[in-house]
Amino acid sequence: MTGSARRRSGHSRYGGRVPLVAAAVCPHPPLLVPEVAGAAAPELDDLRAACDTAVDGLLAADPDVVVLLGAGPLTGPILPPATGSLQPWGVDLDVPLTPGQPDRGAVLPLSLTIGAWLLARHGVRPPVRAVQVAADAGPAELAALADEVNAVGARVALLTLGDGSACRGEKSPGYDDPRAFPYDQRVAVALAGADVDVLLDLDPGLSAQLKAAGRAPWQVLAGAARSAGAWRGELRYDAAPYGVAYFVASWKPA
Repeated sequence: MTGSARRRSGHSRYGGRVPLVAAAVCPHPPLLVPEVAGAAAPELDDLRAACDTAVDGLLAADPDVVVLLGAGPLTGPILPPATGSLQPWGVDLDVPLTPGQPDRGAVLPLSLTIGAWLLARHGVRPPVRAVQVAADAGPAELAALADEVNAVGARVALLTLGDGSACRGEKSPGYDDPRAFPYDQRVAVALAGADVDVLLDLDPGLSAQLKAAGRAPWQVLAGAARSAGAWRGELRYDAAPYGVAYFVASWKPA
């Protein structure tokens, strides 16, 4: 059965439908990796620590499967073996989805490479699955992907990788845009309160104009969380150190 056929039929390649037990949101800048940041690595120590705390919270839920969800060129699962590389950012460092895998396999996009790097810092033992979502994915495709996430395994922890706007100041990648701060503030409040409705209501067009890479992954998270009941959130980090908004949040069942 193809991925599109599975989505139309409501079934997943992973088995029965089950809810999430924990979720977290982290950004995916390459500079999060100290080897990439070099001498500037201490500038993101607070962000790195917040990400580590969020991952600790995921693992504390004792999941059977950890799902990495982030932006990529296509929409759907990336089957292991799979490996990301930080060579485009000047560091000869491979990041496998599963530590110790025998070969490179599929290529992880940047978002999932950083997600795999974060998990590797914690010696993750549960199986890890990778899911990518295209920036132009529509509502129906995002909803179908949320169903896929909720059907991965018996106890699912979801690590969602996504940056906010990249237009916070004249030196930002997208230059300065007065709409960026209100947009990011709305996302921060939604992540802090586990408000799935606000995340699902984010405008794709405005998100693209503000270069907010997290919009589609956040909406998949929101769809998956809505199916799993009520949630409470905690915002651990909210700043734009390089003109790009970075958020770290932890969600637990209410």
